[in-house]
Amino acid sequence: MKLQGMNILQIVSDDFEDLELWYPIHRLREEGANVILAGEKGAHVYTGKYGVPAKSDVAFEDVDITSFDALLVPGGWSPDLLRRFDSVKGFVRYMHEQKRPIGQICHAGWVLISADILKGVNVTSTPGIKDDMENAGAIWHDEPVVVDGHIVSSRRPPDLPDYMRAFIDVMAKR
Repeated sequence: MKLQGMNILQIVSDDFEDLELWYPIHRLREEGANVILAGEKGAHVYTGKYGVPAKSDVAFEDVDITSFDALLVPGGWSPDLLRRFDSVKGFVRYMHEQKRPIGQICHAGWVLISADILKGVNVTSTPGIKDDMENAGAIWHDEPVVVDGHIVSSRRPPDLPDYMRAFIDVMAKR
């Protein structure tokens, strides 16, 4: 249990990629982490692209980001919604300033782009947003997982095992 006692915030909205939300939650809980799911509304059921539900524990407005050791952003179409919330962009900026781990997969890079933290950062994502990532100043790689300091990025669901191994390793070094 490498992450015993650590608090990780996972953000959610409708149309998340089901595996990209749930696989990390289960893996991190297996390692002893406390994973809290935050959405626009607390105690609200959000639905993934393939119909899997996820009930938020807390509303964005009630999150004390200073109490979290890391942040996870799922992929799917939800990042396009998530990046519209100033609070979400604030979570990303705070974690970046504090050099706390930030995990992003697939389209999640959109949230980091909107938070304006990717200049000069090595990342990967779904190839569909490669141009967006590069236009935001990121250095894009077509690899299953890329770790650049505290930012861990991955491409798509088949890369989830590599993504979680890397994210857990970054967390365990904190």
